Amino acid sequence: ERIREMADKLIRVAAERALRKAPVMDPPPGAWDAFAARFPYQETDDQLRAIEDVMNDMHSGQPMDRLICGDVGFGKTEVAMRAAFVAAMSGVQVAVTTLLARQHYKSFVERFRGFPLEVRPLSRFVSTKDANATRDGLARGTVDIVVGTHALLAKNIRFQNLGLLIIDEEQHFGVGHKER
Repeated sequence: ERIREMADKLIRVAAERALRKAPVMDPPPGAWDAFAARFPYQETDDQLRAIEDVMNDMHSGQPMDRLICGDVGFGKTEVAMRAAFVAAMSGVQVAVTTLLARQHYKSFVERFRGFPLEVRPLSRFVSTKDANATRDGLARGTVDIVVGTHALLAKNIRFQNLGLLIIDEEQHFGVGHKER
């Protein structure tokens, strides 16, 4: 009975998502090329396909619900960074939840350096003062991309215009966290 209830809820959630519209997000042509060129490795065919699929989703005007799977070293973080770049440059906020918050934050800051985007961290390793400043910036819309732990899904976090949520290592997050 519990499995049927869960399945029914998942079907309803999927149906509601299918009826929703999402903003069309396109990468800025010159900036997109400059950002992609910063990737220090040669993309694999699978990685290029994943990036293309995500870009098509973001351009479709439909809410995206995509799972990217790949072995260690596949380049999933690069797919996430390119999606975050397109979303943030399109004027919406991006939240990246990950267990590797410090590592990913450093990677994001390095890749986004020189672009007009504010990238901030939020985890237990961030001082209370910085965490409060990040929360305030999210609510006011001055923080474009936030990289943090599941703390980003807390009830006291408010976004002015959240447009993309990236969940790294999604198996570590419950269904309730993801739906919120």
